[in-house]
Amino acid sequence: MNVLFVCGGTAGHINPAIAIASEIQSRNPEAKILFVGAGKELENRLVPKAGFHIVNIRMSGLRRSLSPESIMYNFGTLRNLTTAGIKAGNLIKRFKPDAAIGTGGYICYPILKRASQLGIPTVIHGADAIPGLATKMLSATVDKVLVSFPGMEGHYRRPDRVIFTGTPIRKGFEIPMDDSETKIGKKPRVVSFWGSLGAARMNEAIAQCIKLNLEKDKFEHIHATGKSEFAMMQERLRRLGVPEVLPDGVEIRAYISDMAKVMASADLVVCRAGASTIAELTAMGKPALLVPSPYVTNNHQEANAKQLQKAGGAVVLLERDCSGQRMFDLISSTLDDKDKLKRMSLAQRTLAVPRAAEKIADIVFDLIARTNT
Repeated sequence: MNVLFVCGGTAGHINPAIAIASEIQSRNPEAKILFVGAGKELENRLVPKAGFHIVNIRMSGLRRSLSPESIMYNFGTLRNLTTAGIKAGNLIKRFKPDAAIGTGGYICYPILKRASQLGIPTVIHGADAIPGLATKMLSATVDKVLVSFPGMEGHYRRPDRVIFTGTPIRKGFEIPMDDSETKIGKKPRVVSFWGSLGAARMNEAIAQCIKLNLEKDKFEHIHATGKSEFAMMQERLRRLGVPEVLPDGVEIRAYISDMAKVMASADLVVCRAGASTIAELTAMGKPALLVPSPYVTNNHQEANAKQLQKAGGAVVLLERDCSGQRMFDLISSTLDDKDKLKRMSLAQRTLAVPRAAEKIADIVFDLIARTNT
């Protein structure tokens, strides 16, 4: 059995694909799995690290501006789309997949479109509360559209093809609390991060929050700056008068490589609202302060965050309203209310969708079986 996976750009697209691929391979160790990406650094790092082979086909997105630069960029995208379609056909003929699965990113469109035209079972997974452009464009073409939140059928042209599965998560994100990192003291712990690359605006706010916390000594804090932001964060803290050697319980990292273990130790998680992060928070039942990125298509992170806020599992702070003081005050007031933290944890777990990767693997195997009969 050969299975083609298509994803690109962000960890929110890549990690669910890896989770599904791992589930398929665990059921059928002889299955051949090939990933297709758009040549971004993250997919070329994460996919091989997970043990899978990846090939790249150049593809870009569409800009919704009428500026001369955007118009020229979109012409380039049209050229890339034509070339990608030809390369997709050649790749599919060589690899001969029994199914093709996309988990987001513009690269999904030419690959899954061509696979569907060739009669190959196709599936697209839309992780966000607002569908991406590629997902919406493919929704009338692919065999199944898989979604992470219930009641999303109305977003798609073929509601009968939509199945609520949840978002597959990385292994380890349902570990019990007593397997987590040991806290230094008896104070609650906050874990914060803004994604693998970081976010300068938010790291500025978190630096101010760290300074306030050192003055008040309210909580332990592990913060991941993002690899490109680590040196700048140290400079920010120096300018704020924060000692170079931080006290026990306060730690700055470029990247949290053991995220499941660290997140399990948190009383409160402060982060963006990407779909994969949302799925991991709910699986672990972690109360969260969410600051959705305003720099994403259709502002879908805010829509994701509001799903958790509505259920009672998260507090949402918009970036335009965010300062170090505001963040510190919200963190402190939330941590001080132990009953609220318990309610938030329970609310998060009600949103969790266990075994999402298994459900999706069931759908893929069923499509393959139907095609072969």
